[in-house]
Amino acid sequence: MLWPRSVTGELKHASALEQRAVAAYWGMAIGDALGATVEFLLPNEIQAKHGVHDKIIGGGWLHLKKGEVTDDTTMALALGDAILEAGGIEGHTIGRHFDNWMKAKPVDIGNTVRHGILRFRNKGVLEAELNEYDGGNGACMRTLPLALATFGGSKEEMIAASRVQGRLTHNNPQSDSGTECVNEMLWIALDGGRLDCLIKPVEALIAADGDFRYRRKRQPSNPSGYIVDTLRVVFWSLFNTDSFEACLIDCVNRGGDADTTGAIVGAIAGALYGLEGIPSKWLRALNSDVKIQCRDQALALINAAPLGRVEPREADADAETEVSA
Repeated sequence: MLWPRSVTGELKHASALEQRAVAAYWGMAIGDALGATVEFLLPNEIQAKHGVHDKIIGGGWLHLKKGEVTDDTTMALALGDAILEAGGIEGHTIGRHFDNWMKAKPVDIGNTVRHGILRFRNKGVLEAELNEYDGGNGACMRTLPLALATFGGSKEEMIAASRVQGRLTHNNPQSDSGTECVNEMLWIALDGGRLDCLIKPVEALIAADGDFRYRRKRQPSNPSGYIVDTLRVVFWSLFNTDSFEACLIDCVNRGGDADTTGAIVGAIAGALYGLEGIPSKWLRALNSDVKIQCRDQALALINAAPLGRVEPREADADAETEVSA
């Protein structure tokens, strides 16, 4: 594969770990951009309109330009910036970056995410109340920076960090467990693990919560924004294909919340198959600024890892003043 020199030049001498980290970020953004075109469509609608959807062309219900991404990628970049600024996982810094992201009027934002950020903005709340209806995929879609930042640390630190970032908007046991499973899968892939190694955290997740079981039938298709629906599609597409390209095509052609399923599976598959597995046609089609932001943030996070420590949640006077402003 040949990629644009301006984007990949500094990766020529990058370590294998650095390359996998960048591939995970690019994979996330590519999955987002590819899936956004067919978001909310049914599989038969996708087939009627595109045949097999395998090109980054923009459009969709958000009327995106070719190569543009949605909230999945931009919110992940906001989380990564917060982690790098704080030098760790600090709830107020994450909340402030999420709030700034929302004030910048992102192209899309989920209701649970919006409500969580508004709670933080107005009341300084760092953890939403436990809610059985907040089992959406919003915390999981943005988790890649946290997986990189905690790489090399303990599982306990990763779990604590994951819940700080996730529960700001989604305080739900299935959101927690699904996001933590994806973080573990990313760790294994970043460490050079094979596809069959990635099944271990998935098996543990299913053993703890059978809702996540995905081998009951060939589908699900048209997945909703529910974390269980999302990850069942992610798991099926990942474990029933053998390349980055085949994995993403299988995933996004199921429609539904295709930008998010594409972003999550793209991150995992990017780390798994590496830079050489990413089709150059997709990378060339991706927005240039997004490519550069993803590359730079991936390198910064993986070279600073592990940053898994969690700062105390109690708000001091300065933090309260800043939040209420």
